[in-house]
Amino acid sequence: MKQNNLLTILIENRLMKTEEQVAQFEQALSEIIDNPNPDEENLCAYHLILDDQCQHPEVMFGLIHFLESFDIEKQITAFIKTVPQLMINPPEWTRIIHNRILNDELACQIYYKLLHSANLNTPHFLYELLEKSIINYEKQAS
Repeated sequence: MKQNNLLTILIENRLMKTEEQVAQFEQALSEIIDNPNPDEENLCAYHLILDDQCQHPEVMFGLIHFLESFDIEKQITAFIKTVPQLMINPPEWTRIIHNRILNDELACQIYYKLLHSANLNTPHFLYELLEKSIINYEKQAS
């Protein structure tokens, strides 16, 4: 099935209110993951599938793991591009991704560099807040 059709299935079933929706979400995600050519152009769209109203967060974690399977710089770039939207919905998943990045030393360094660059190019108060949170996290860790 085409990647865009699979993306649509993920979006339509992201709340996973029924077993059928869970099965459709899992099947679509599995097909996307099994594709030998990762769909990097939809990385931002994949982030926007996350929803705090999801009834099966353990299934949604499959999407998190899929996002983390991409090149770290590309994944973090997509996260930064979408974070203004993600902070509105889903703030909890946004926090989870943010914390997972902070807990990986290499990812944290890349995250800081990309956030700093994004804030210089397109200033946004969220980028500044996230930069400060990285600095505070690193101070606490030392």
